[in-house]
Amino acid sequence: MTASNQSDNLKNVFDEIAPRWYNRFHWTRFTGELSMLAEKWQKGRLLNLGCGHGAEFLPFRDGFELYGVDFSSGMLEQARRYATKFKFTARLAEADIRDLPYPDEYFDWSVSVATFHHLAGPAEIERALVELNRVLKPGGEVFITFWNRRQPKFWFKGKELLIPWRKDDKVLNRYYYLLTYREAEKLARSAGFILLGSRPENTYRFGLKYFSKNICLLLQKPT
Repeated sequence: MTASNQSDNLKNVFDEIAPRWYNRFHWTRFTGELSMLAEKWQKGRLLNLGCGHGAEFLPFRDGFELYGVDFSSGMLEQARRYATKFKFTARLAEADIRDLPYPDEYFDWSVSVATFHHLAGPAEIERALVELNRVLKPGGEVFITFWNRRQPKFWFKGKELLIPWRKDDKVLNRYYYLLTYREAEKLARSAGFILLGSRPENTYRFGLKYFSKNICLLLQKPT
């Protein structure tokens, strides 16, 4: 199966694993980063791109108009469940992040956790970043995370990986395309963003950022 097909097949994989995903990853590991951004941004129309089961909405449930996009109907079902549990409202849409169902300059802010690295290579990642730039208002900011290719467990592996998820007697493979800090920053700039920050996750405790598990970018659309 080609990389493109592996990436497209992810919809079926995430549909299958969505109920267990809801329980296993009930809380986002980026609560600290997102809470700081919620305090900084304060209010506005926010897009959660690749929203999954909705955990990244939680820091923004007060004062923000929430929107979420995911290609998995199973994940969106869990996101509705999450919103009901935590008593917030989010307008959810099943869509491809490379072709968003929103007009130009519609959103004030956006977050996207662990989503872009499921696309099949740099061209598709840049395409999705350009589309995100299109729907963001001038001056709007975006927080995006990617898995870091340079984290130690991937040192002897390639850029493209299949990460297994075991469900009963089945193994479901999730496709990843891994980037380095330099590659992620370059793609963001190529898509028209200004780089405001490039750092590891808050829980990373070592001196060199280049070996962190996650790459966290804070981007801005030029005014």
